[in-house]
Amino acid sequence: MQLGILDPPWWAYLLITLALTHITIAAVTIYLHRHQAHRAVELHPLVSHFFRFWLWLTTGMVTREWVAIHRKHHVRSDLAGDPHSPQVFGIRKVLFDGVDLYRRETRNSATLEQYGKSTPDDFIERKLYARPLPYGLGLMLVIDVALFGPIGLSMWAVQMLWIPFFAAGVINGVGHYWGYRNFAPTDASRNIVPWGVLIGGEELHNNHHAYATSARFSNRWWEFDIGWLYICLLAQLHLARVKKVAPRVCHNPSKIRCDADTLRAVITHRYDVLARFGRSVQRTAMEEIRRLCAAMPEFRNSRMRHVIRHWLQRDALTLPAKERVALEQALHSSPVLNTIDAMRQELAALLSRSSVTTEQLVKQLEDWCRRAEASGIGALREFSRTLRGYDLPQRM
Repeated sequence: MQLGILDPPWWAYLLITLALTHITIAAVTIYLHRHQAHRAVELHPLVSHFFRFWLWLTTGMVTREWVAIHRKHHVRSDLAGDPHSPQVFGIRKVLFDGVDLYRRETRNSATLEQYGKSTPDDFIERKLYARPLPYGLGLMLVIDVALFGPIGLSMWAVQMLWIPFFAAGVINGVGHYWGYRNFAPTDASRNIVPWGVLIGGEELHNNHHAYATSARFSNRWWEFDIGWLYICLLAQLHLARVKKVAPRVCHNPSKIRCDADTLRAVITHRYDVLARFGRSVQRTAMEEIRRLCAAMPEFRNSRMRHVIRHWLQRDALTLPAKERVALEQALHSSPVLNTIDAMRQELAALLSRSSVTTEQLVKQLEDWCRRAEASGIGALREFSRTLRGYDLPQRM
């Protein structure tokens, strides 16, 4: 018996529900994230307003609130003050109750005032989309039930749960807890999987934190970002304009000295540089840990390998206090580990300096390479050669 306007076969209900939730994901990643929060892409007013309307129907989220909370997350990522870090609140809280953290932060007027600038503030935003009562969600319920009958209620429930779980939970939680890292920013961001389809490309979360203002989240040739595909299609239809994408990492093996182009390249790709440093010295560091474990009973701890990986991928200051103490003991006991740590800290500091001239920074970078090659540590010597080879793309 037909109870709604439409009466599709049973499998069509699943496909329609997935399609509706996927439009919502596309609205979040393209409109809220890449367009509003980071200004990486410009959208035609018709596209922009469609996404605003759709998010009002399916999530009730206010653009200013979402943008402010996300921008604050980037500023305080995985530190005290991050609105939704699993490193701060725990993975269970963020994964299963991330929407509570989001709502809590929307009540922080200082966050909205500081980070919510340049978001829509027109008549329809103030009088409808930003109203506290969930009129849009109620209208979506009426539409679902009218079109599909009683099963429309279940479809509506899935729509209401989709963003709270996948955006507030999976992206903010798993994306800072589990996965792989192409780059080494100081936060814990990770790529959940290399194929960003289910969450619109947001699965490539580490890539995004490395190049926050890039409209494209995929970075390696084998990664796929469906949100970027949609942006390219919109651009072909003159409904979007890409403002910025992550620059390509270029290497010139023939370069034997650092120059201004080397400096500009390594500063642009500093998180790639630090990730390559970590991968280059990891084997040497693990061999040192094995040697310490064999020689000193206090280091016979399986957690030390985890500590070393964490240290090389991020920063010693982000380790829990107990693990930081273990690392300091290892650094004190091993000249090799101590040298690697000192060289990493110097390199990270050099890449973040802005108060000295280009000539001074080039000299400091060249000096760093010379000391790395003279350290007697093969991994540092090889990485120094890689570092010298960073270059800018050739202009056509």
